[in-house]
Amino acid sequence: MWGILWRFIVFVACALVYFYLTEHRELEVEYRLIYQFLNFIIFVFGTNVIFYFTAWIYRKRKRMGIHEVDNITSGLGNIYAFIVSIAFLMFILSLWNIDFKTLFTSLSIVAAGIAIISKDYISSVIAGFILTFSKEISIGDYVQIGDKKGKIIGLTLSKISLLTDDEDVVFLPNDKVFNGEIINYTKVEEKKVSISFEMPLYAVKSVEALEKDLIDTVSPFQHHIKPDSYDLKVFDIRKDSIVFKFQYAIDQIDRSMEAEIKRKTVRHLVRKLVTAGAKASREKEGIK
Repeated sequence: MWGILWRFIVFVACALVYFYLTEHRELEVEYRLIYQFLNFIIFVFGTNVIFYFTAWIYRKRKRMGIHEVDNITSGLGNIYAFIVSIAFLMFILSLWNIDFKTLFTSLSIVAAGIAIISKDYISSVIAGFILTFSKEISIGDYVQIGDKKGKIIGLTLSKISLLTDDEDVVFLPNDKVFNGEIINYTKVEEKKVSISFEMPLYAVKSVEALEKDLIDTVSPFQHHIKPDSYDLKVFDIRKDSIVFKFQYAIDQIDRSMEAEIKRKTVRHLVRKLVTAGAKASREKEGIK
């Protein structure tokens, strides 16, 4: 609430000075730059108060923290930044007493050229507005966009920030995201997890036994895994080995838990391969 209060105080103070200069025309001419600057500041702070108050009410209704961000609050911030940028441009032009109507008419050809040159940025900004207020993706969602997979940590007018599984931050242009294929794992009630691996023939007694062994391995996480979702598939049969795919469904998106289950499964498979390899070597030496 203090954030709204100090913004409102600055807004009122600037407005009082502005109206004082308006009442005294001789001062308005003498302090033209101050007058125009106050005009700009009043607009910026007035707009800021409106957007801040709107975001504050929204957070209160959603029971969000004062600094917590989602699509709506991020979208409000983006719109505010866009409006202020336009206002600042108009303020700079007003310092040289440039008539906006004449300027934009005379620069129509130049503006068309600029629009062609910056069409990618413009399309990215438009896509950013659409994505911000859509229900397809939200900040905090775990998604796959093209070949990139991770958690959305930011939405701006031009880019989306993605925190990958390797803890890298990737910035993707909004137009590429908007026109690309998006898989949102957060929107589904459960997520299917797959672990692909290859085992030599001598290490596999039977598919059923291997499946039971893997289920026992991940049993410490069984309260996160749906009981009837376990499935061990034979993906490919080769001359000396078999490629498997072990699948199960988890009831919530938790990257750390998912990574821990995979780590435990892979390490168990490595130990199994080492044991089977050592046994096969001993048997081979015994035959010799």
